[in-house]
Amino acid sequence: MISLNNRLTLSQFKEIIFDKQDVAVSKEVWSIIEESHDFLKEFATNKVIYGVNTGFGPMAQYRIQDQDTQQLQYNLIRSHASGTGDLLSPAIVKAAMLTRLTNVSKGKSGIHKSVVQLLAELINRDIVPVIFAHGGVGASGDLVQLAHLALVLIGEGEVLYKGERRNTAEVFEAEWLQPIDVVVREGLSLINGTSVMTGAGLVNYVYAQKLLGWSTWLSCAMNEIVRAHDDHYSVTLNAVKCHTGQQEVAKRMREHLDDSHLVKKREEDLYSGNNQEDIFKDKVQEYYSLRCVPQILGPVLETIEQVGKVLEDELNSVSDNPIISVEDKNVYHGGNFHGDYISLEMDKLKLAITRLTMLSERQLNYLMNRKINEILPPFVNMGKLGFNFGMQGAQFTATSTTAENQALSTSMYIHSIPNNNDNQDIVSMGTNAAVLANKVIINAFEVLSIQMISVLQAIDILNYQNFVSSKTKKVYEEVRVIVPAFVDDKPLYPAIQAVKDYLMK
Repeated sequence: MISLNNRLTLSQFKEIIFDKQDVAVSKEVWSIIEESHDFLKEFATNKVIYGVNTGFGPMAQYRIQDQDTQQLQYNLIRSHASGTGDLLSPAIVKAAMLTRLTNVSKGKSGIHKSVVQLLAELINRDIVPVIFAHGGVGASGDLVQLAHLALVLIGEGEVLYKGERRNTAEVFEAEWLQPIDVVVREGLSLINGTSVMTGAGLVNYVYAQKLLGWSTWLSCAMNEIVRAHDDHYSVTLNAVKCHTGQQEVAKRMREHLDDSHLVKKREEDLYSGNNQEDIFKDKVQEYYSLRCVPQILGPVLETIEQVGKVLEDELNSVSDNPIISVEDKNVYHGGNFHGDYISLEMDKLKLAITRLTMLSERQLNYLMNRKINEILPPFVNMGKLGFNFGMQGAQFTATSTTAENQALSTSMYIHSIPNNNDNQDIVSMGTNAAVLANKVIINAFEVLSIQMISVLQAIDILNYQNFVSSKTKKVYEEVRVIVPAFVDDKPLYPAIQAVKDYLMK
């Protein structure tokens, strides 16, 4: 069990969302929340405070009478629960709940403690609100998507529960759960913030790390298949470029290929003095997709690391408005709900992952084309050429999916559209950026899955099973249990999906 206290780390986030660790709330947090709530109730008397006794957005100029302030919060939640499109994945929704829980636990929102209690229970019991992909412009936060979360917290809307989409009220009754108490500003505090884009971004970050690892693995295996020279990932060559990402990727390649029997040393090969022919049979230098892996994946690695830093900061920030300060005995109005930090990082992340996908597609093309690799049958076909087709059909899918990633990589950060009667005159589109980045990431796993199957077919064709490095062989053996070597043609979509599941686990 992981207790919310001062700062939730990226590793703790991963344990809760991906490893199913329960989340708990410390005594100190309960005390902070109760103190903030009690202060706001008292402070709000005879003062004009946005979202407590005023309308919302451009209607903030309208005073709300005392007898209507509670209903105001319900009206806000219900009116903004207007999302459309595909459902966000359970992982993203749970990540959004955890982000909101972390935000409101700072004691700067003045919410009732029941909000924290119920959010923690939903996470721990795997009760996932139905939240749609379309709706947020990422400026007053993720208003529409978070309204669907808030709708569940007041006992309405729908949830995913034990594999089914069900009415919230039915599930709450089955689980003996009570809706939250709406007292002062629980509605606004729940929908005002960057929690959905941040939650989606955090899920993207975890998967992006996996993709980088697999892209490095595949690149190493490719170098083994073509019996490449080892100097392009050497310490000396990479040390003269002052980029830590490049140097780290090269280091990981050296560690992976340390015990390979296939990679060659240039000193023993082309520097021996024995190469006297006019036209060299073996490649003097490998293709860029094999030789420039540290230079290509290095900036991808650094981008992912920077994304993680920004996301961890946002996870532990307060993205509400206004902000309740018990210490100052004051309430501050501003724009902490604005999602520019996340929007920009998600644009950067999807560019980096698209580049990683392009590297995979080029390496795959190298395997498919006998005229280029000169060692493998076309499409790593283990059957009869002309009669069987190997990975020919799957390459179409990889190429198409890579092209989609390239199209999806257009920036959302610069696509502000004023709305809300121009109250929101410049917006981040951070939620769209995070959702599109997630699509790019899922696409990337599909391309890498096709490359993985092709790499294993190539290893079998060349009978390199006992010559590859131990790191290559371990994965080779695990994936061969999922997808055995095949000669005869068969539908490949189940195998691609199975390998995708393996890569994402």
